Amino acid sequence: MFQPFDTRMIANTKFLFFTGKGGVGKTSTACASAVKLADEGNKVLLVSTDPASNLQDVLEIELTNTPMPIPSVQNLSACNLDPEEAARAYRDKVIGPYRGKLPDSVVATMEEQLSGACTVEIAAFDEFTSLLSDSTVVEAYDYIIFDTAPTGHTLRLLQLPTAWSGFLEESTHGASCLGPLAGLSEKKQIYSMTMEALADPAQTTLILVARPDESSLLEASRASKELKEIGIKNQNLIINGLMQSHISDDPISSSFYHRQRNALKQMPEDLKQVVAYSLPFVSYSLTGIKNLRYLFKQYILPEADVVSEKGAINLPGVSEIIHDFSSNNTRVIFTMGKGGVGKTTMASAIAVGLVDTGHKVHLTTTDPAAHLEFVFQNSDLNQNLTISRINPKEEVEAYKSEVLSNVSNELDDEAIAYIEEDLNSPCTEEIAVFRAFAEVVAKSKDEIVVIDTAPSGHTLLLLDAAQSYHKELARSTGEIPESVKTLLPRLRDRQETGVVIVTLAEATPVLEASRLQEDLKRAGISPKWWLINQSLYATETKDPVLRGRANAEIDWIDKVANELSKKCAIVPLISEENTGYEELKKYINQ
Repeated sequence: MFQPFDTRMIANTKFLFFTGKGGVGKTSTACASAVKLADEGNKVLLVSTDPASNLQDVLEIELTNTPMPIPSVQNLSACNLDPEEAARAYRDKVIGPYRGKLPDSVVATMEEQLSGACTVEIAAFDEFTSLLSDSTVVEAYDYIIFDTAPTGHTLRLLQLPTAWSGFLEESTHGASCLGPLAGLSEKKQIYSMTMEALADPAQTTLILVARPDESSLLEASRASKELKEIGIKNQNLIINGLMQSHISDDPISSSFYHRQRNALKQMPEDLKQVVAYSLPFVSYSLTGIKNLRYLFKQYILPEADVVSEKGAINLPGVSEIIHDFSSNNTRVIFTMGKGGVGKTTMASAIAVGLVDTGHKVHLTTTDPAAHLEFVFQNSDLNQNLTISRINPKEEVEAYKSEVLSNVSNELDDEAIAYIEEDLNSPCTEEIAVFRAFAEVVAKSKDEIVVIDTAPSGHTLLLLDAAQSYHKELARSTGEIPESVKTLLPRLRDRQETGVVIVTLAEATPVLEASRLQEDLKRAGISPKWWLINQSLYATETKDPVLRGRANAEIDWIDKVANELSKKCAIVPLISEENTGYEELKKYINQ
């Protein structure tokens, strides 16, 4: 279907950027490529700018932000740039001059504006720009490989002249998740040179990494389009984790294989125009130099070689979560987690379970693909279950119109262009969608409300700070609806609200879910449950590749159950696609 990936396909430029959504295998693929190129006699530098980086776990060596040689691989050096630390330094530099001079609520708003994912990405871009502008570093290596590339949104924002004008220090539009960029103004020329290098096909190759599943391919398509729009057109695609075969009498193996093939048949048209390669679904965890070297050889370890030393893990299923929420009269339930972990299906199963225990339930989602309609297709709903869908695109457009109408008479075209791009940030969507969520919850006082996907702790704090900012200065921060004001305290009430973090038993989903939990705790929200979904360990598959991967899950299940969560449940990978009210009960009865 696709030609097997080999580093020879991308070895014609010095800079190699690996990008893709969390959990697709960016880090392992970047590491394996670095090891392969180094083994071939090239001097290679591997750099991670991922806030949830597990680079040192994959290479099995402690790293710093200074390049250091990897002892077991001649010619390979690596460093782990910490964008979170860079973002903290950036915040201090920008906000420091205002402390003690502006009201505390104003400073709090500025701090939270500079705490979002986009700010971290800007800081990460600043870190690797500094590295690329150091000629002694660049000239010392044949290849520099970056694990995680900046998004098109961030790069477009940096290209706008107003980003450097400092006007945002006076701006009151209140939607920014970046805040003023004046703290980086002295870097403008270096940034410009870096972005020219990114767009130069003779210098840079962008490698999009995706899993053979719908959400991952859609994300790769979005990233590809965004980056092409700003001139980064030298792109390759790696379909990572592709099952090579299956056991026909093993329903788990057969279903896994055919789901992947069906997803690839529906690949977005624009991705079909990108040169694509594949890497196999392997039976072992891609950590350690030895295993990384196996990857490009299409090597499958015997199951016995990947058995974990830990004993059996016994965890409850979804039914225990449902019983907990029912008996404690929890009124608002969120399922949270990164895309592709099965939040929508788990939210639906929890809603069905609560209805079956006698509750009236309203289930809502922001899934732009209207996945709830798919989950409940061709089935009669119980009279105690109602469903709605919030369209993020419509909510964002309405919110953007509101913000822009408040500033259109005050700013010139260039400044408005900056605000329009700033409004394309992830935080804007979370804020807009959250306002719509608040309306749903406010109208459903007599029902349990189950919400598929919730805003991050950063967004909640941004909304909270915006309220104080608005009250103190009476500026145009965008009106905060009453429904939002009343919902924020409800979310912090553990008696009334339950958060379920959904993850997979793999490195990146667990690490990103851990960061999500810390983010929520900053906002005063403590998740009640973690739910490990689609677990191969919890199945009885006979497929040797899947059994090997099942054993590789054990360490991550143990980490979630014993380190990260107070209460943890697990759901096995189910062979068939369960859609419809009655079919969803299969998840509950596991």
